[in-house]
Amino acid sequence: MSQKTVDALLVGIGVLYFAAAIVWITVALHMAYTKMDRILEHLKNCTAIMVRAPLRHGGPWGRLMLIGGISGIVTFPNFYLKRGELCPEDLEKFPANLKRKLAVLQWTLLGLLFVMCCLAAIANFDLA
Repeated sequence: MSQKTVDALLVGIGVLYFAAAIVWITVALHMAYTKMDRILEHLKNCTAIMVRAPLRHGGPWGRLMLIGGISGIVTFPNFYLKRGELCPEDLEKFPANLKRKLAVLQWTLLGLLFVMCCLAAIANFDLA
């Protein structure tokens, strides 16, 4: 493969990555603005969530940080359960469809982060 082909391929992957990141942000903000009250109502006994709850008054950036934090806590709850910051009863009663959406949001973000790291490593790799 020539250098020109590799560059075109990397630019294409970068554009797809950027588009996917914009879609992720849009979906996360939509969830943050439409489902936040319902999410916080179901997790009201969890200190790990309630500590972050004031972020919902921080505009779009605060809501994005809040939905990201909640998705991480719901997707990987063991750390918070061991420390007593997440109420097991609240987590069990949390609606399955919301839990699935938050997990997909979290795993998609981790996938985007992995792609970004790969692109950065490839960009720093010297072919000469």
